[in-house]
Amino acid sequence: MPSTIVKDWFGCQFTDLHPMLQQLHIRGGRLVGEVTLARGSGLAGLVGRRLARKMNLPEPGAHRLAVDISHDADGLHWRRSFNGTNRVDSLFRSVGNIGQGYWIEETGPLSMQLTVDIIDGGWFWRCLGVKFLGVPVPRWLIPDSRAYKVIEAGKYRFHVEFSLPILGSLVSYSGLLTAGHAAP
Repeated sequence: MPSTIVKDWFGCQFTDLHPMLQQLHIRGGRLVGEVTLARGSGLAGLVGRRLARKMNLPEPGAHRLAVDISHDADGLHWRRSFNGTNRVDSLFRSVGNIGQGYWIEETGPLSMQLTVDIIDGGWFWRCLGVKFLGVPVPRWLIPDSRAYKVIEAGKYRFHVEFSLPILGSLVSYSGLLTAGHAAP
């Protein structure tokens, strides 16, 4: 069922998104494809392993990712499944609009306050704050995140990465996804 949650949040800037991203967020759908999951080396790898476990991510390597996107009165739902087993579910609730608002992503006990930058038609998340069990977490304790979706050769390029200063990349996954059939 079509939804205007995302369109309303972006307002007149909604048309700055690539048309495929516009349709995905109005109609919902399923994206599927292969992604590569990687972890840092040394201390970054140890921290990345713990973070990946907390996020229910699989071991490093190639994995099949399915992302089901839907809407309801609560907000925007993202259900990610790696290899049909490792599930990561998020609820995104909008607050205000792109000019003076943000999104709240809730994934288990963690909630992130996020805004979006549109760059060349792509959707780039920017973290504004994090809470764990409702308690604000100091910014210096939070890994930096880089997450985006762009259209590349008619497919959806996804990239999610967490890093720390000095240590570098902790854990990341990225790949090209195509529109698939909705989940049963």
